[in-house]
Amino acid sequence: MYEANVVGDWQEYDEHAGLRVRVHRLEAAEPPRGRDDAAAGLTYFSVRVTVENRGPRPYGIQLEDGQIDVRVGPDGEGAFIDWRNSQFIEGFDVYPLRRATAVLFAAAPEAALTHVDVQVQLRVEEEWTDRRLWAGGTGVLEAGPAAAAAGTGPGSLAHQLSTYLKDQSEPGTA
Repeated sequence: MYEANVVGDWQEYDEHAGLRVRVHRLEAAEPPRGRDDAAAGLTYFSVRVTVENRGPRPYGIQLEDGQIDVRVGPDGEGAFIDWRNSQFIEGFDVYPLRRATAVLFAAAPEAALTHVDVQVQLRVEEEWTDRRLWAGGTGVLEAGPAAAAAGTGPGSLAHQLSTYLKDQSEPGTA
């Protein structure tokens, strides 16, 4: 079982040398083309998904609607995804030392935004990669490179997630 990544972490794909992805910049944000009527009473937020190629050859990638799932709150309720305002990666060749970024706009009750889980399943060269999960929340700051060591201590979100997932995978726990 894979451990959840913390928003801002890079995740490499073993089956595609040099290709890595991250979910980052989870923040409150209004959509550029106006709010959807179905999101009345909800708080909008945005999240970015960046795919980077550090390998020796280009990869054709897709990251479209249905390949990103957003869950909020302690019970994992589905967030409202504003497909009209979101920007996806549709059939793009990512060359070595290049990146491509998708921007997703979603909405949920404001109280639920302290717990946001984003699951991504990238499509590379017509093959589906394994799903990867990132956990975070609005108002939770991403650790910068200099602060990364401090962000993994006993009280950090990463440590809490890791402990929780280990407890759930042990036999006899519910």
